[in-house]
Amino acid sequence: MSSQLLDPVLLQTNFPELHLHASGKVRDVYQLDNERLLFVATDRISAFDYVLATGIPHKGSVLNQISLFWFDFLSDVVPNHFITADVTGYPQALQKYADQLRGRSMIVERAQMFPVECVVRGYISGSAWKEYKSTGKVCGIALPAGLVESEALPEPIFTPSTKATSGHDENISFAQMCEIVGAENASQLRDLTLRVYKKAADYARQRGIIIADTKLEFGMTAKGITLGDEVLTPDSSRFWPADSYSAGQSQSSYDKQYVRDYLEEIRWNKQPPAPALPIEVARRTSDKYLDAYQQITGHKLDV
Repeated sequence: MSSQLLDPVLLQTNFPELHLHASGKVRDVYQLDNERLLFVATDRISAFDYVLATGIPHKGSVLNQISLFWFDFLSDVVPNHFITADVTGYPQALQKYADQLRGRSMIVERAQMFPVECVVRGYISGSAWKEYKSTGKVCGIALPAGLVESEALPEPIFTPSTKATSGHDENISFAQMCEIVGAENASQLRDLTLRVYKKAADYARQRGIIIADTKLEFGMTAKGITLGDEVLTPDSSRFWPADSYSAGQSQSSYDKQYVRDYLEEIRWNKQPPAPALPIEVARRTSDKYLDAYQQITGHKLDV
């Protein structure tokens, strides 16, 4: 194992002047006022529903800035909750934390979020592949016989899930989604999700990345249905290098599958406490996130 120290990572945030609205596996969300929230992306990484003891250098900055790229790119498809990421324009109370916030934070419009994850799959992988092998279906959608792992689907499919506050999200049918959010909202969310995926996947393919699947979150604001949270990041999507893609097997990826594979190799029982990662695994994962950002945006991340 390399003895070289990792670059500094941000695992926890602490802004005593602000009310902590929510703390997730990666993001800490602070309430600025009744209309605005401060999103801060940390370098925490989760796998198998647990946050690991080791952070991934620059991961929060990648997630934050790749989301900013997509919010802008997709603004003609659906409104989003982004207000600003210019730290110099943040409230005065936050200026002393400018170095900590720069690059890994944004101020967003507060939205009433829908209690579902909007998942779209263009390729069959992960839990969808396991379900298909058992039933020939994914979330109640019958698929052609004879598909192989990682194969492109005839058309992208919408496979919503519950939004679990802890543990696993659970796949649900579109009919179940209609019961949760109403038929009209469900139809609009499905159509927007598919439109977002098509535009983003077509663009990413030109940049050498296959977006195999992704999950989106939407809420209601004065603008109507609004895209929120993170968008098309290596945490919320499967990014595969197009030049090494080959159907019929699992794929190399830019996402955290590398970490999951390591945890499987060491036979972690997926119970707390979550293990620490060796330095080389954390560094290699960091490189994958940075590579994904550069591939998608065409620019190196300023770190």
